[in-house]
This record gives sequence, structure tokens and C-alpha cells, in this order.
Amino acid sequence: MHILNSAEIKAWDQYTIKHEPISSVDLMERAAGKCAEWIQLQPWQQKLFKIFCGKGNNGGDGLAIARMLLQAGYSCSIYILETGKPGSEDFQINLQRLNDVTTDIHILSAENNFPAISNTDLVIDALFGSGLNQPLKELPSKLVQHMNSSKATTVAIDLPSGLFIDQSSKENVVVSADHTLTFQCYKLALLVQENAPFIGEVHILDIKLKADFLEANSFPNRVIDETLIKTIFKPRNAFAHKGTFGHALLIAGSYGKMGAATLATRACLRSGAGLTTVYVPKCGYIILQVAVPEAMVLTDENETYLSTLPAEIEKYSVIGIGPGIGTKDQTQKMLSFIARRYYKPVVIDADGLNCMALQHHLLKQLPSYSILTPHPKEFDRLFGEHQNDFNRIKTAIQSSAEFNVVIILKGHHTLVTTPTGKCYFNSTGNAGMAKGGSGDVLTGVITGLLAQGYTPEEAALLGVYLHGSAGDLAVKTLSKEALVATDLIRFLSPAFLKLN
Repeated sequence: MHILNSAEIKAWDQYTIKHEPISSVDLMERAAGKCAEWIQLQPWQQKLFKIFCGKGNNGGDGLAIARMLLQAGYSCSIYILETGKPGSEDFQINLQRLNDVTTDIHILSAENNFPAISNTDLVIDALFGSGLNQPLKELPSKLVQHMNSSKATTVAIDLPSGLFIDQSSKENVVVSADHTLTFQCYKLALLVQENAPFIGEVHILDIKLKADFLEANSFPNRVIDETLIKTIFKPRNAFAHKGTFGHALLIAGSYGKMGAATLATRACLRSGAGLTTVYVPKCGYIILQVAVPEAMVLTDENETYLSTLPAEIEKYSVIGIGPGIGTKDQTQKMLSFIARRYYKPVVIDADGLNCMALQHHLLKQLPSYSILTPHPKEFDRLFGEHQNDFNRIKTAIQSSAEFNVVIILKGHHTLVTTPTGKCYFNSTGNAGMAKGGSGDVLTGVITGLLAQGYTPEEAALLGVYLHGSAGDLAVKTLSKEALVATDLIRFLSPAFLKLN
């Protein structure tokens, strides 16, 4: 699924209107019908619907939805925000149609016109949608604050009003929706963490925009979904052997953090690496030999932390480094040595990233197409402080190109950026995965996929998708609260089976 901005969505609408062909008001009718169908599937038949409409096309959607719900037997009151401007043509058509079925239509021209909203009401927000280009002020701002002051269930049409589609809305007054019904594709605003308080649960409604518009144009932003992943995943050849699937080296662990090394190693094996060697301080030898008997273990000369490298690192298909290694000076020097000597892509996570943040020059020395997997704080340590998620996305895209690396910025919709300017948001995963060790598992998965011959971009996309899918499968039986990182490794198996 592609992610389009406001101008691209308008172009897609116009393309559909021209090439289906269909009138704009009939396309609006189709979109409203999908919203009304979704609403009628919810247990809200007995609620009083209060539908707030602007005078643009988002308001036209709201008026059409109100008419359809009234005709289906729902109780609806409609409130139109007076902006001092004439309504759009499609808004006016739908207002006339609505006048034919109800007189319960009210104009909101002052704050004292605002209706009382009961906590048991159902609020529909069709004020502004995705066409907004400046923060709400004065009467619109007061209306949104009034809507938010109740505890009524709120459904936003297209986007919660007050939310910008592809820039930060921090400090904006925004409708706090419980559900957002958006059309045909994700918008960037629906994928960033900072907008979580406003968007609620997102539902993508298919309104049959012409698919060949996407084929005729190039869009850099995509959602990592099953359709995309199935073009990447490679089922195993029946005649393959362990040498076919590469030899991964994981450099991980320090005293008290051998669990991170164990998780990454087990995940690497479970992701399909043919051979896995893990390099740990001496204190981790017995732990790894017992916990992961399928892996080979090499030890540093140091007892409690990593200070050197194993011999012949060039022979390994891939190196994954970082889980639990700490940031001691000798450990930093070890990472520096890898950056200068190893010529294949490396996977760097956790303390590996923290070591790099203390040696920024290493970014320019990394092998091409290495994979960095920071969470937001680690990202900011590497690339500077950011005031909002949109700035972070911009920096990730620029830094991938500048340093020729793949960046995986972890979050609810994990972001993957590539040196060629592509930008992906993951569709799998859940809040149960917000636990220590989940990142170590992801490091192991991606390292194992790289070992098998997937390209860095493919390994990053497939890795984050499988990691999230394992979490989604796990919570069905374990719950979000009880899920731990070890469960992600266990549920990699059914995640792979889904792809097969």
C-alpha cells in the first residue's frame, strides 16, 4: 500500500473522476457509503449521533453520511460550522439532499450555539479532514475543544480535524478521535507516534479509486504489508544445505547483559541462518553454550566486556553487533576496527549505536548498505535532537542517502529508509512488544536474513515485518501485558508459516 500526500490524493481523485468516469459528487457518495456501512457494523444503533460538518468536501462527506444513517433509522443531529465562506459545490448538493430527509440541521456561528454533548452520544467529525494547511483558531478551535471536552465516542472522517496530513501538528488543537475512517490509503499523519492521542484506531476504506494511477506514477513512501513482503520472501529450495544460508557472526553481551546476546543469537537461528557464531566476553561462554546449543561460541580475552575481535572476520557472511555490549573505550575501538576492515554490510543496534554516537566519524566509514536499528532516543544521539517525528523522518531519509545506510527507526509503525530515498512504514506489531529485549530479537532476525542472501533493503523490510507479525500472533494467546521478548522468537515459526 502506498502512502500519498494531500496533493497526490487530490490527483488520484481527479484521475478516477476522469477515467472511470464518475462525477465528484458520486465519488463523494461512494466514500460516504463506505463510512455509513462501517458505522452500521458497530453496536451504536441506540446512540444519538451528533455530526459536525465544515463547508468543504469533508463536510460534504459528513452530510452524505448523516443522510444515509437517517435513512437507516439512526437518530442524527447535524451541525454546520459557519466559516463565512460559501460551501463547496458538492457540499451544497449534499446539503440540499439532506434537507429532503430532515430539519434537524443547525448552523454554528457562535460559541453559544454549540450543542451539549452527552458521554453516551456518538460524535462524527467531518469539519476539515486532510485539506487543512494552518492551525485551527477562533471559532473552529473552540468547537474542537468543545467536542473534546465530552467523553463521547468520536469518529473522524478522513483525518481528525486540526491534524496536518504530512507535517507536525504539535501545539495544534485537534479532534481526539476514537476511530479514524480514511480512504484508500494511509496518510503520513496516521503513522507517526506523536499523533497517537488523536487518531485512535485507523480504518482504511476502499472507495475504488483507479489502481492504474499508482502504476503510472512513482511514489517513494509505502506501507510494509503482506503484499509487499510476499514479493521479497524466498521459500527454500529442497536441495539446499546449511552452507546455502550463510554464516552469521553476532558480537554481543557483557557482564549482566548476556540475555541480550542470547536473545539475538536465538532469533538469528530462528530466522534461518545456516550457521551462527556468537562472540562474547568469557563470562558468557557457559551461558551461551547452554542456552543456545545450536550456536558456536567464541570468547574475548576479557572476562566481562568485549575488547578485541575474533580472527578472520572477513569469512562471515554478515556481522550483527551491539546487543548488551556496553560502551567502554576498548569496545568502542573494536567497533571502529569493524567499520574500517569489514567490507560487507553490518547490522548495528543498541550499544553499538551508542558507541557510534560517541564516535560520529564512524558513520562515514561503515560498509555500504549497513543497517542501523535505533529507537528514537538512540536516533537523536546519532543525528541530533529533533522536536517532532516529522523532522526525524526527514533526517532519516537524508542520512540514509548521505551515509549510504539503511535506517530502521523503531516505533509502533517502524520506519525503514534506504539510500535510494525510499521510505517504508511497517504494518505489523503491537504495544505488547514494548519490552526490553524486543530490539535484540530484531537484530538477530535481520542478521539471520542478511546471512541467507537477502539484500540489506529486503532483510530490513522482511525482518521488521516478521518481528511484528510474531508479536501479533503471540498476543492472541499471551496478551500484550504478558508478552516478553522470548515469545517473539517462539512465534517467528508461525509468522514464517503465514508467508509459506
